[in-house]
Amino acid sequence: MLEKDIATMGKTREIIQKHGFTFKKSFGQNFLTDTNILTKIVDAADLGPDVGVIEIGPGIGALTEYIARRAKKVIAYEIDPRLIPILDETMVAYPNVKVIHQDILKADVGEMILAELADVKEIAVVANLPYYITTPILMGLIEKRLPIDRYVTMMQKEVAERLSAKPGTKDYNALSIAVQYFTDAKIALTVPKTVFIPAPNVDSAVVRLDRRQEPPVQVSDEGFLMDLVHGAFRQRRKTLHNNLASYFSHLPKAEVSALISKAGIEPSRRAETLSIQEFGQLSQVFQNV
Repeated sequence: MLEKDIATMGKTREIIQKHGFTFKKSFGQNFLTDTNILTKIVDAADLGPDVGVIEIGPGIGALTEYIARRAKKVIAYEIDPRLIPILDETMVAYPNVKVIHQDILKADVGEMILAELADVKEIAVVANLPYYITTPILMGLIEKRLPIDRYVTMMQKEVAERLSAKPGTKDYNALSIAVQYFTDAKIALTVPKTVFIPAPNVDSAVVRLDRRQEPPVQVSDEGFLMDLVHGAFRQRRKTLHNNLASYFSHLPKAEVSALISKAGIEPSRRAETLSIQEFGQLSQVFQNV
């Protein structure tokens, strides 16, 4: 079966040439050509006969077929109309794959889950995401609190490091907090740029995000918490007091300082040193003013 894999340099080139396919930068297309890495991705996703998978940007189906061999069903969203007939051909041996020609950012994924994945025990998103819209795709799905148990996705290494960063590190920022509020994030593997056609300009990493049953901190208004976090990181080099005084510009600076202290936090600290729990404390204090 291995000799039939799409994800070899030779087979990928053959499919591309046969269909006269050309890469479009606007779709962020980079096709993976390494079977060893594909195996590691599906291993990291813990797929099995009771798992339904949502794939985003299947391309010509290299990752799709690896998922299909292990999962009960695969729903693959592809935005590029030129790839639909190619996928019809490359996925013909996998009746458990359904390709939907739609932009994932505009799709009603919740409705699709009810219609297509009602008979699975677990749902995973497994994808080689277009790098230029990785964050909108992930946050768009995560914040909807869909019944997705985990996300195992390839992305730019730099973004992966932010998603999984801990307080006090250079990569820790508002995105780290937003993702880690909803999920437990860790890097599963790193991927060199040389295993793609065409090769991207940066190295990649695969991140696994497991949905939390409960958030790490309880707040009365999640939207306010996320807004406050963004305000606190507005200028990274500035102190928490300076950034929040700017964000809550309607409040006297002395009051901002007093409120930060009321939350049990030193106003001279920087946002990158605060845990999610500490941001939760800040949120509850500032929300009442």
